[in-house]
Amino acid sequence: MRLNPLKQRQQPIINGWLAIPSSYSAEIVGHQGYDSVTVDMQHGMIDFASALTMLQALSSTPATPIARVSHNDGALIMQLLDAGAYGIICPMVSTADEARRFVSACRYPPLGNRSFGPARALLYGGKDYPQHANEQILTLAMIETRDGLKNLDAILDVEGLDGIFIGPNDLSLTLTGTASAESQHPEMLSAVDHVLKRTQAAQKIAGIFCTSGQAAADRIAQGFTLVTPANDVMQLSQAGREAVARARGDVPPARSGSGY
Repeated sequence: MRLNPLKQRQQPIINGWLAIPSSYSAEIVGHQGYDSVTVDMQHGMIDFASALTMLQALSSTPATPIARVSHNDGALIMQLLDAGAYGIICPMVSTADEARRFVSACRYPPLGNRSFGPARALLYGGKDYPQHANEQILTLAMIETRDGLKNLDAILDVEGLDGIFIGPNDLSLTLTGTASAESQHPEMLSAVDHVLKRTQAAQKIAGIFCTSGQAAADRIAQGFTLVTPANDVMQLSQAGREAVARARGDVPPARSGSGY
């Protein structure tokens, strides 16, 4: 079976994020140096048919394809794994039971209840995929609620869970009443630090969504081992704004680079 480099990687994982339903843009993003790229089926405009073509496109790139499901739905999780996703990010995990249900959907018996039918996963993973998938599929539970914070240690104790991924907007909304991915509110800062330290103590992956490359670098310096430097929509919007501003002379010219 094709090994999952995210499971063995000793350096921080830089994770791309796709909200636009396009196999072409997925292929472009996959060639930009990301260690992994996530197909977002929760808040992106992506249905399963689009996700399939995007996973196929990512397969032609060096990036490891993963997906965020819309909710803790075993059928959808299994479908995406059968389509070739090598990892799943599950939102709104607030209890150990929810974490166990999530992990179980990602593992074949006797370690879980994943139904057999790897379909495209055989093409991407290899003919012996069924024998090794339990060790290679990445599982990340999102902490986004007060209950998730309260039950964090129990969630981290769930066998087969590879790590935690903080959803900062939802967590900030829950704790402060305002969605802010880079919130400086004391309660939010304390919560992020708590999740990071407990996840590090459990020797599991600590991930978080960020709004920019610099914000991602700051999170790596803080100790996070998986960072997402914004998504494709945010990056496209920023690049467009900067191009228009530069064309109108609203920003200083670049110091170096020949342009295109």
